[in-house]
Amino acid sequence: MLTKGGVKVSQTVDGTTGGADDSAVDLELDRAHSARMYDYYLGGHTNFPADREAAGRAMALFPSVLVAARANREFMHRATRFLATIGMRQFLDVGTGIPTSPNLHEVAQDVAPESRVVYADNDPIVLAHAQALLRSHPAGRTAYVQADATDPAALLAAPEVKETLDLGEPVALSLNALLHFVPGEHRAHEIVEYFKDALPSGSTLAISHVTPDFDPEGIARLTEAYRASGTPGQARTREEFTRFFSGWELFEPGITTSHRWRPDPGQAFGNVTDAEAACYAAVARKP
Repeated sequence: MLTKGGVKVSQTVDGTTGGADDSAVDLELDRAHSARMYDYYLGGHTNFPADREAAGRAMALFPSVLVAARANREFMHRATRFLATIGMRQFLDVGTGIPTSPNLHEVAQDVAPESRVVYADNDPIVLAHAQALLRSHPAGRTAYVQADATDPAALLAAPEVKETLDLGEPVALSLNALLHFVPGEHRAHEIVEYFKDALPSGSTLAISHVTPDFDPEGIARLTEAYRASGTPGQARTREEFTRFFSGWELFEPGITTSHRWRPDPGQAFGNVTDAEAACYAAVARKP
């Protein structure tokens, strides 16, 4: 599987903290963590022996997981750049994960420096590295909120969200490589529907999600490897993935695999198969 994701701490653009008790955060470095495994797949340095061992087991069971993770990350870059190019200036990235540059705000602000970005995650490991997410262009703003995607009402009501974004104006919602870590037949769709109902017309939704459609046995092995390391998940079919966008207008090319969504000329994923990418991806707009 792929992911991006204690004390209650919030950080703002100046790097200050608020609303915290001063308890130490146990990052459980002796246990594998999906966010650090993803960091390892991307060639990052915020991972430890337990993470690398679990990632190695996942790669042995599904050798394409490294390619899938990197193709997914490139989808995020392209989708964000596209949305900034068509005029989106507010971004909400839920399930941010450990910062791996370029982060979403770097991509958006490269196109439109005035872009405002809120990152949200409930993972103390991400919180420990959140300062890297707050290095905004002076013309824009970034903020980080410690919040849980499974409680979208509380997330949208967080002061960091309200102080950074105008929820009466269109927002680009990013749920990349997140929802396959929300198991259950209906739960993930209920979460997405809440966000969709809460955001105004003109808002956009970008999602990538692991699928079993192209290699069911390989994805079953990968899912079991993550479950064994303490992270349950659920791959979803094209039909299940498509339901996330019900009632919204898909941008071309619609529902496709992550590496096929508006690929850049000469991008290094030209020889990647759908089975290796292993993720559906799409971007849509609210009418």
